[in-house]
Amino acid sequence: MSAHPDSVRAKTALLFPPGFVWGAATAAFQVEGATAADGRTDSIWDVFARRPGAIVGGDTGEPGADHYRRYAEDVDLMRRLGLGAYRFSLSWPRIRPDGGTPNPRGLAFYDRLVDKILDAGIEPWATLYHWDLPQTLEDEGGWATRETAFRFAEYAETVVARLGDRVPRWSTLNEPWCAAMLGYARGIHAPGRQEPRAAVAAAHHLLLGHGLAMDVLRRHAPAASSGITLNLYPVSAVDPSSTVDAEAARRIDGLQNRLFLDPVLRGSYPEDLLTDLAPLGIEELLLDGDLATIAAPIDWLGINYYRGYQVAGTPLPGSEPAGADWLGSPDVHFVPDEAAPRTDSGWEVQPSRLTECLLRVHREYRPIPLYITENGASYPDALIGGDVADTDRIAFLDSHLRAAYEAIKAGVDLRGYFYWSLLDNFEWAEGYAKRFGLVHVDYATQRRTPKRSALWYARAISLNGLS
Repeated sequence: MSAHPDSVRAKTALLFPPGFVWGAATAAFQVEGATAADGRTDSIWDVFARRPGAIVGGDTGEPGADHYRRYAEDVDLMRRLGLGAYRFSLSWPRIRPDGGTPNPRGLAFYDRLVDKILDAGIEPWATLYHWDLPQTLEDEGGWATRETAFRFAEYAETVVARLGDRVPRWSTLNEPWCAAMLGYARGIHAPGRQEPRAAVAAAHHLLLGHGLAMDVLRRHAPAASSGITLNLYPVSAVDPSSTVDAEAARRIDGLQNRLFLDPVLRGSYPEDLLTDLAPLGIEELLLDGDLATIAAPIDWLGINYYRGYQVAGTPLPGSEPAGADWLGSPDVHFVPDEAAPRTDSGWEVQPSRLTECLLRVHREYRPIPLYITENGASYPDALIGGDVADTDRIAFLDSHLRAAYEAIKAGVDLRGYFYWSLLDNFEWAEGYAKRFGLVHVDYATQRRTPKRSALWYARAISLNGLS
């Protein structure tokens, strides 16, 4: 896993730009474990995981990948792989238990983690919120309540005041679409509510929290580079000439992508989306100054990409109707791409749509540096004789990095790529049933084993490209 000499790098067929950031990502609840250690209290995911049937296998965040206790070993793994950056999230209920007074022991853990990352010559990228709202705040209304945005700003101030002198890159939120729509509309993620109006409120208040946190970052870490991370999925009509299919694509694209891109980058919600969501009270949520707060200038945009969608306005063979997470879209049907291979999660592998996604943001919104902050795949990895021969993941990585390179060639200001995930971990509603990691984790022993994909990725990093 050592670097390759310049002579090898010079012969590399596909070179990324100088300074391109090569990283991997995790999230606190998924990897840390230690859910009751050192003053940490319940998050919404701790409580949701105790609900019978909520999580595959009845799994919980304990033990995760025991990163709370094994972070030094994990940082050494990152160093050996040659990672230039590590994207991690901070646990709100560890830092401000029950959403209240700051917890010195929780903050001390992130002091140790950040210092260890820096000592390894790796750049720390911290995410303030990756879905682990303190349960006490959910009991008070959660993200459906405006007050939670201001409590988030208080938490951000605690974190950034402590770590802002050492963390050069910050993301306010990770995938607010999932937090709002899967958590408050469909109910398959924490907190498990099925309330469409609450989901719309949650989306707006998450964005408001983002804007308030950007103000905190500007005040306490003015030299840092800060942004937000959105999961963006290209949406296309099965038959673009069909009025009903085109309308289905417009609606789903609005809910998935423009609901977040437009207020952050343009300072307004799309007019068509305001019309769509008017019955759910979106305009009642908008107070004077909200959109200006949400549109606070960001230094970069993080894009999490896993797949695209094709949709129809009527049922087709093999199609699936839109679920409750697609607000007001009962007539929309998602149509599978039968030609695409699938991951162990059943997700279609569509690298060309990553290029499409990056180009869309580049062409339709203002110029801004972009980072692929998550991209990865689960496969049924088998540890045999100390080896995980995950050739399917290697193919996934290769194809998506080539797709990213195509976007760069087309003029996109893409500056980095983070694979999801560094470690096998608790995969939300799927529990420990799906493995996304470059590193295999034996949950019984917590032994780490780099997969062949990790070694492949280490070579790509050392070359700054693909051979």
